Amino acid sequence: MIRLCQKRDFNAIYSIINNSAEVYKGVIPEDRWKEPYMTREELKNEIQEGVIFWGYELGSELVGVMGIQNVENVSLIRHAYVLKNKRNMGIGGALLNFLRKQTSRPIFIGTWADAAWAISFYKKHGFTLLSTEEKERLLRKYWSVPERQIESSVVLAMR
Repeated sequence: MIRLCQKRDFNAIYSIINNSAEVYKGVIPEDRWKEPYMTREELKNEIQEGVIFWGYELGSELVGVMGIQNVENVSLIRHAYVLKNKRNMGIGGALLNFLRKQTSRPIFIGTWADAAWAISFYKKHGFTLLSTEEKERLLRKYWSVPERQIESSVVLAMR
């Protein structure tokens, strides 16, 4: 079941993100990896900045989360994570398809350039990889990320 996450889900969201993000260790640039991958303060800031998290529940357990953030005239898919032991069950695809129906705006997704599995996942769901020039323009316009992250990321779009 997909549902809107509530304040009471904060710890579960935090755990899912950091459990799932372990896949990036040794893949993304070393200077971009830290533990925890996302601190509680960073997660609070993301929510305060307008990221609305939706969760996928199996039984009574939240096993996947994905955020959507409306910025100016577009929607950004943010922080898409599924617990490591619940991957390849269609959870990420279900969340992504659900969130696509929540907006009529163009949708952009930023991810790490070396996360080939993530890029493949988004392409499989109809997203297109953008050029380096457009990626840099969009990351500077709609995201608040450091230059180093812009260098090591890609952006995919569904317009």
